[in-house]
Amino acid sequence: MHWTRPARMALAALLGFGLLAPARPGPLAPVAYLEAYPVVDGRLRAAGAPYDGWAAAGRRFLAFEPRGDGLAVEVLGDLATADRIVVLVPGVGSTLRDFDRGLGGVARRAPARQAAEVYRAVHAAAPGARVAVLAWLGYDPPGTVASAAGSAAARRGATGLRAELRELSERRPRAHIVLVGHSYGALVAGLAAHDAPAQVTDVVALGGIGLGVDRATDLGPVRVWAAEAPTDWIRRVPQVRLLGLGHGRRPGDPAFGARSLPVTGVAGHDDYLTAGSATTAAVASVVLDGAGARGVAR
Repeated sequence: MHWTRPARMALAALLGFGLLAPARPGPLAPVAYLEAYPVVDGRLRAAGAPYDGWAAAGRRFLAFEPRGDGLAVEVLGDLATADRIVVLVPGVGSTLRDFDRGLGGVARRAPARQAAEVYRAVHAAAPGARVAVLAWLGYDPPGTVASAAGSAAARRGATGLRAELRELSERRPRAHIVLVGHSYGALVAGLAAHDAPAQVTDVVALGGIGLGVDRATDLGPVRVWAAEAPTDWIRRVPQVRLLGLGHGRRPGDPAFGARSLPVTGVAGHDDYLTAGSATTAAVASVVLDGAGARGVAR
């Protein structure tokens, strides 16, 4: 689709209208590690249904906050022994209410389910891999596509995520960390990759709106990957950055210079991390093959 300059400016202004609304409240997720499990377990049980059921099922969380739109950071796998850590950052509209069931009740859009698909794919490719996957709803994403035209929420999220990455790198100094961001979550991941610990070897953008930079090389030694399906509506978003609105070139645009991931069979914006998808398998390969990309000691 061809966008004239006036049309791009008008759309950017329209998208930015959501920024005039009051910001949704919600603290950033606290930085924590394994000692947080019993504390957060108690919070889950005290919050009642359905969260007490999560605790009863033995699920492990580094953070949980039921107030407002809510926050949650769930861990799949053994974080104490992992030498590969994946941090999955969801995008627009993600809330605690939809953490398990998915935005609009669509299961494939649920951060917890997407993280589980990555975890299964890594173990299917390498059964003995010591991997942990974090479903990181540790920030308050924009509630609408319109309000996602600005980067304020992403910058707040990136601050919290960068602190989490520092904690992980100190606890697991020989691990390598892969950031996987979907849609607006890719922007959070890209911003967090700036000045991130050396253990962060890769950033993966799935239908990403931007990474906070103009080219993949602007993230230095971090390897940058992108998946963008032909039917993803994100392709219709103007690639502009004007008066604080817009996020520039998308990582899925070949001119950005990211390494391309396969999208065979992916339909639309929300199918990247589904069971058996080409993209899910490719993300697992990045996780398994990324060790040492920034000279992390092994």
